[in-house]
Amino acid sequence: MKRPAPGAVRAKPAAAPGEVRIIGGQWKRTRLPVAKLEGLRPTPDRVRETLFNWLGQDLGGWRCLDAFAGTGALGFEAASRGAASVQLVESEPALVAQLHAWQQRLQAGAVRVQRGDGVSALRQSAPASLDAVFLDPPFGSALFEPALRAAVAALAPQGFIYLEAPERWSDETLADLGLAVHRHLRAGAVHAHLLRKI
Repeated sequence: MKRPAPGAVRAKPAAAPGEVRIIGGQWKRTRLPVAKLEGLRPTPDRVRETLFNWLGQDLGGWRCLDAFAGTGALGFEAASRGAASVQLVESEPALVAQLHAWQQRLQAGAVRVQRGDGVSALRQSAPASLDAVFLDPPFGSALFEPALRAAVAALAPQGFIYLEAPERWSDETLADLGLAVHRHLRAGAVHAHLLRKI
């Protein structure tokens, strides 16, 4: 039998198609069904695990907003790890219904589901009121820059913006928005960025 190379990471079983798995915190290993909708692209387990390793396992007291919630995997993961408040914003009615169902199933008191536009929700957030903003807009959309601009205004000085995109955003491009890359990961077609204010 072939032994893994020293330092190799043993692969964890991925969630089955049509579901996502919460990776850490109070709901660890909970599997939640996902509606089958065209264009829905849940953040992969590996990327979510890396993101929350970057952020830390305990998000106690954090205020979070997931602006393009989709399956809500990022927001529920944050709530599972102790975030004080998590706002999930989604425009697709079927996904909003699914998010409400998950919220009730998990009895997630810190989670608030809102049907609407993610950029507008960020613009309506009080300045410096959020510790973490999750941005995973539809990859073919023109929402990336407006979402980042709105997120910067709502972000607390020591807060983080998670950006999932089809290409890497450079420090030069982000500097115009007052941001810099803190961490970056590429996983297949996904570029995962953890951003901070300059």
